[in-house]
Amino acid sequence: MSENLAAAQAAPTTVDTVIIGAGPVGLFQIFELGLLGIKAHIVDSLPQAGGQCTELYPDKPIYDIPALPICGAQELIDRLMEQAKPFHAVFHLGQEVSELRALEGGKFHVATSTGTRFIAGAVVIAAGVGSFQPRRLALPGVEDFEGKSVHYRVKSAADFHGRDIIICGGGDSALDWTVALCEKARSLTLLHRRADFRAAPATVARMRELVSAGKMQVLEGTVAGLRKDNGKLAGLDVKTADGRDLPVSAEQVLAFYGLHPKLGPIADWGMELERRALKVDTEKFQTSVPGIFAIGDINTYPGKKKLILSGFHEAALAAFAIQHHLFPEKRQFLQYTTTSPIMQKRLGVSAAETDSMSGGI
Repeated sequence: MSENLAAAQAAPTTVDTVIIGAGPVGLFQIFELGLLGIKAHIVDSLPQAGGQCTELYPDKPIYDIPALPICGAQELIDRLMEQAKPFHAVFHLGQEVSELRALEGGKFHVATSTGTRFIAGAVVIAAGVGSFQPRRLALPGVEDFEGKSVHYRVKSAADFHGRDIIICGGGDSALDWTVALCEKARSLTLLHRRADFRAAPATVARMRELVSAGKMQVLEGTVAGLRKDNGKLAGLDVKTADGRDLPVSAEQVLAFYGLHPKLGPIADWGMELERRALKVDTEKFQTSVPGIFAIGDINTYPGKKKLILSGFHEAALAAFAIQHHLFPEKRQFLQYTTTSPIMQKRLGVSAAETDSMSGGI
């Protein structure tokens, strides 16, 4: 589900926990908190859940997830989303946490780039190596055109129908949009620095068919400058691989050079850092600020290994620490999903289903 933005801007929402980062470790944190009866709101700067798995390599096979000999990155995210579904976490996507401030009484004020605000009992930072930002065209004055005629994401494909387009890049995003827009654009040029492409072979083959049919062109080279006409984008200057300077006309430019991690405002939130990572203990995975926890690639401790399965372990221990932080007077019991009626109720598992799966024992 998603929040009512107008209401969110009017007053902070009081919540048990805010999770920053909707990658695989952040998604598993929803599950671990949910088992303990703790509700979560989860924030991510990307427009969809999944972090690097979804944004950078959805088809990449992963071989070290327990009980799954092979699992695609997007498949893993889909499974984690399904696993977390019984706990009804609220997702706030396409917005970056811009402020994290401790309040009197041990709670935290959390605010995002779009005006969403929370009063949270605890905060979990599961931000991987930081928020992912698109790699921009490194050209003077490009900021005047970004979001108007220079784009790093496609919000609406219809905006590019009937237009003269240049698509820059050689990965899946560049090739997917090349194939999708080619026969809808007035003209389309694909610009890549080399002849080889990193995209799915079938998509590359389809692109070459479109080139052979005269419906688009491919240029091997790099962007050298912007072409302007009366303050509007008129195209790009291209330095070709064989050394030519070539003007290419276009109304719209789509640049898909991938994403790069940015630690961003996390560095300003007052927690102890070591080599751009948050220092935590290995009992609670709490940062130097009580009530703020860090799991996954964003944290560091002696013996740290940047593996998804390590992040899952950290999420489990952090959940118990968060429960104690929120309810210090409550006695903790380790319960098992196979036998605990309370946990099975939270999971939405009926007693009949449990008996069936255990052979009626």
